[in-house]
Amino acid sequence: MTLAPETTDLKVQLRLKESGSEGGEEVGEGWFTVCDLTHLLPGRGVAALLPDGRQVALFRDRAGELYAVDNRDPFGGAAVLSRGLTGTEQGRPFVASPLLKQRFDLRSGECLDDETVRIATYEVRTA
Repeated sequence: MTLAPETTDLKVQLRLKESGSEGGEEVGEGWFTVCDLTHLLPGRGVAALLPDGRQVALFRDRAGELYAVDNRDPFGGAAVLSRGLTGTEQGRPFVASPLLKQRFDLRSGECLDDETVRIATYEVRTA
């Protein structure tokens, strides 16, 4: 089966925790345009650089839901979560780090394998 390429003019935007970006396109009320929706393939992550130098990992699940979390693995310190495998655990969407396989809830940022560890999450929308 061949899938037709998705055609849309929708952009993926993140709500930045601090307003006022430099060198990037910011869209009112702290929304920052990251990429075209077509760049996010279901089940695969994409890394993006934010105006303040941080990296974010963006994901789109098979139902079309979008998630954005910090790209840095807090256990290994490397910016690799965008390369992790996605799945669900008891209805909770997660990404498993490609380093040591810890799983992070894509909605809350909570580590499913160590409740004392959490990563940043971002509000994400299409516009």
